Amino acid sequence: MTPSPTDARPQQKGLPIRVRQVSKTYGRAVALDQVDLDVQSGEFLTLLGPSGSGKTTLLMVLAGFVRPNQGSLHFGERDVLRLAPHKRGVGMVFQSYALFPHLTVAENIAFPLKLRRVPRPEAMRRVEAVLDLVQLPDFGGRGVDALSGGQRQRVALARAIVFEPGILLMDEPLSALDKQLRERMQIELRALHDRLGITTVCVTHDQREALTMSNRIAVIDRGSIIQLGTPKEIYDRPSTRFVADFIGESTFLPVTGSGGTFRLGAQALKLEGYTPPPGANLLMLRPERLALLPEGAPGPDPRYNVITGRVTDIVYQGESVLVQIRLDDGGTVAARVSSARAALGAVPVPGASARLAFAPEDMNLLCGEAG
Repeated sequence: MTPSPTDARPQQKGLPIRVRQVSKTYGRAVALDQVDLDVQSGEFLTLLGPSGSGKTTLLMVLAGFVRPNQGSLHFGERDVLRLAPHKRGVGMVFQSYALFPHLTVAENIAFPLKLRRVPRPEAMRRVEAVLDLVQLPDFGGRGVDALSGGQRQRVALARAIVFEPGILLMDEPLSALDKQLRERMQIELRALHDRLGITTVCVTHDQREALTMSNRIAVIDRGSIIQLGTPKEIYDRPSTRFVADFIGESTFLPVTGSGGTFRLGAQALKLEGYTPPPGANLLMLRPERLALLPEGAPGPDPRYNVITGRVTDIVYQGESVLVQIRLDDGGTVAARVSSARAALGAVPVPGASARLAFAPEDMNLLCGEAG
């Protein structure tokens, strides 16, 4: 009888991770700069940042492939900083999957069990169970070369979890897949994580991937964690212009003021319930959070801010239309409207006047350069 997917669940909860003051340099180049990080037991944390930000270096420190210049690293109560990679008990999924082409699917998955001298009957039971878990129940006897990209990704994941690790590390696990398959696998990985409860740290430069899969996201730049929070916190309330620019589309407009009074040009902003940070001088707006008011329509809720301008361009992007608007007080904003609404005439033509409304919770005031 084929074991159920639950048979492949780990016997223990995922281990928490504690990183303290970890630094890594390569000559004069700083890859990691005194990084502190706590990953909770069973959490899915994504390290997100541009190329060269230090996210992969941090993952390799966790895996044991890079030794930092200073700092400490604990998995649970165990100090693992000086342990070799194979002694840390972590599962690893590489960007290239790193499967053995001369072995069958089942042999690839069983490899970590062989290294751990798991008896063959028990190893085969675990392989069958984990194949079921990753939705490849009849693929054990196939060669790796006969698999599609998505199937290889599943085999690599199965190999990483078959020995029931407390921690799973993934380095750009979906980057080799096409867009449609990648988006489907994001949902599958999230669902699998929820079932297994393995503490998972994933590296990606894909913002949508991070938002889709993660419990929390650590945005990294120049070797430092710039912001750590839930996907909603990172997206709705980015702490810096870098984070706002890197995650999602944003418009930035200069504002003046302090405390609870700010102005966009000559217009006072309504801040009801929102406390700006000290020194804020930029208004950040997301295109999809701006409501384009039809001509002649009544004003929105009184607590909403309304700005006016003229449409300069309309860009069709499939499921939505991006409307570029030059504001009366200067500056340009972009508003995103669904294609369905655009087809119903909700978008004014270039040259026409436009009104945009946004609630206090749909804006963000930041410190930074306006350019």
